[in-house]
Order: sequence, then structure tokens, then C-alpha cells
Amino acid sequence: MAAAEGRAPEPPEHMSTVGGELLGEVGTQVDRGPGVPALPGDLTSKSWIVADAETGEVFAAHNAHWPLPPASTLKMLFADTVMPGLDRQDVYRARPEDFAGLGEGSSSVGVADGQTYTVEDLWHGALLASGNDAVYALAAMNGGVERTVGQMNARARELQALDTHAVNPDGYDAEGQTSSAYDLTLIARDAMLDADFREYVALPRADFPGEGSGEDRETYEIQNTNRLLVGAQGLEPYEGIAGVKNGYTTQAGHTFTGVAERDGRVLLVTAMAPDEEQGPLAVYREAAALLDWGFAAAGQARPVGELVPPRDQVPAAGAGQQEAEQSPEAEAAGGQTASSAESEQPVSGFLVLAFTVAGLAVLTLAAYLFHRRHPLPSPAALRSLPGRRARRHEDADGD
Repeated sequence: MAAAEGRAPEPPEHMSTVGGELLGEVGTQVDRGPGVPALPGDLTSKSWIVADAETGEVFAAHNAHWPLPPASTLKMLFADTVMPGLDRQDVYRARPEDFAGLGEGSSSVGVADGQTYTVEDLWHGALLASGNDAVYALAAMNGGVERTVGQMNARARELQALDTHAVNPDGYDAEGQTSSAYDLTLIARDAMLDADFREYVALPRADFPGEGSGEDRETYEIQNTNRLLVGAQGLEPYEGIAGVKNGYTTQAGHTFTGVAERDGRVLLVTAMAPDEEQGPLAVYREAAALLDWGFAAAGQARPVGELVPPRDQVPAAGAGQQEAEQSPEAEAAGGQTASSAESEQPVSGFLVLAFTVAGLAVLTLAAYLFHRRHPLPSPAALRSLPGRRARRHEDADGD
């Protein structure tokens, strides 16, 4: 929704109710029963959500279905769509025409014309360094950007992520490109079912191919731009974090979806567009505060909604109840939102395999050991990586 001149943007009066009626309401939704702690008092994000990754229960939300620019968190939908069809050892040779659509100022991991990269290399570039050039390379392997974006939108509809409309595969600012805190959490939950995706988003660092060829080819180190995973000056890595994706563009501001495990419980959190005056780390601090609250409230807070299953997992009798209601934002984007998509049966056991405590514990232990052994470079050092254009860095459009 466009804001009147001089006024902050406001959420639309009518938002999707996928996942429950309360999630379509403006403002904060939480059921504070006995023993439920108060929510953090210093939250500035326009939209946020806290949910149980396994059961799908939403413990609290704020403007959960507000369609907003997603920045690089849209790469989760790109990965969820494209990753299953590409073998990680397949090889790509970079061609200039594959990058014709890259947005000006897009961050880059350094994919160079004529050089070869494995799919695994490119996923490192896309999901760790948030390189838009790596995304476009993978999209080329998938049949091109137009085909890939069409598949992403189809995948969003399958997931019932109906606030989401992709215009490009990387999240770079584009008119009509939107998602929501609810949708990004839904997408992340589905993407985490893929073992390769879980591996990539939990990696603090990786080596990326540079100049040269064969045994003489150089590599350089890239670092995950997820500051809750790797830390930053004034911000410690979050205990139990295991991914997922951050983003930043001029229009979107800072966005973040994260997954963390503590005491046998796995939570997902998304925060979008905190007050810019709070600085670039605010989205991480607010996400961490929401995770802390979620772990403290879990088992006591009654859910205010749920993360719905994909359409192909909705019982046939209930599938016809998924009626679409377009908000002004979604209508302008050519996308859809839904007015009612509460499943007749709660989601349970849906992610048992992917979200096993043991599985996430391995990832978080690896991250912990990494931090003990390797000092982190400064943000300035990250921005000095060679690249085609200047997956992204915290201060680059398209992160």
C-alpha cells in the first residue's frame, strides 16, 4: 500500500487469512495466557512472525500477511523451486548473455565469463554470499530467467504463499515483487526439507573458484551474510542458529528469516523492514529477541494460527475451501492472496525428518566450532570480493 507523502506506509486493511483469521488482522496477534512472557518491547519491524518449525503453530505475529518487498529472502523461493532439478556436481560455463538482466548495483560473488562452476559452487555463491550473478547462472541452467520466475510463482501458489509474487529470481527491487513474513516463513519451512539446502544455509564460509584453470585455479573465501550465523561487530552468533536467509535492498530495507533449535524445539522467525534508524543489524537483533521470546513462550502460548501445508497435502475435501481474495497490493502485482485457508487438520509430523534435533544440532555444533577456530573478517573485507558487478552484501541493493 502506498503511503501518503510524509507518512509512514501502513498495512492494508484487508490481508490474507491463510493460516487463520487472526493472521489477517492488522497489528500484533498473540494469546498471552498464564506464564506467557511479554513480547519484546522494542520491535520496529513492519512485519514479523514466530512459528514452530515442526508443528507449524504460529505463536505470535505482527502484520503477518502484509505484502512487502522481500529483497534476497526471495532466494529461498528460488532455491526451493530450482534446487531439486539440478545435480550439485553439474558444471556451468558462464556466458555474458546469461547476466543481461542483472540489476544495476547488484551484489556479486564473482562469476566470471568463460569460467566453469559446479552447481554446488553456485549455490554457495547464491545462498552464502547472496550473489545475484550466481542466481542468474543457476537460472540459466534451469532454462532461463523467465521460465524460472514462472516456476517460482507456481511454486508459491502450491505452497499457499499467496502474498508472494516474483518478478525476478534474486529479490532485486522490482515493481510488484512482494512477499510477506508469513509466506517467507512458509517457504523456508518447505525449503528446509531439502538436505542440500539445509547444508548450504548452515555454512558459515566456503571456498569459491577464482581465476585460472585446472589444478592452478585459485579460490577465495566467501562468508555467509547471515549475521545471526556468523556474527558481526557488536552482534554475537545466535545460539542454536542453523540458517536461513537475509536480504537488503533500498525499497525493502533489511529482511531476515531464521531457524534455530533449543532444548528439542525448532523455531522459525521472519522479520521485515525494521526502522532504518536502528542500523543494519536491527533485523538480526529483533529476530533474535523474537526467537528468545518464542523459546520462552513455547508450550505455554496458545497458537494464533498455523503454517499451512502445501496444496497437494491438503485433504481433497478441504482443498475447495482455499478461496483467493486479492488485496490491492497483490492485485497490482498480479499475484493472489487467500481469504481463508485454515486446514481441517493441524500440521504435525510434517517436518520430523528434516527438523530432527540431532540434525540441526550437527549444524549448530559445526557453526560453533567454526567460530572458535576462525576469526571473522570485517564487513568491509566482504565487500572487497571480486565480482562481475558491484548474492550480496549488507549495503548492496539486491542482498
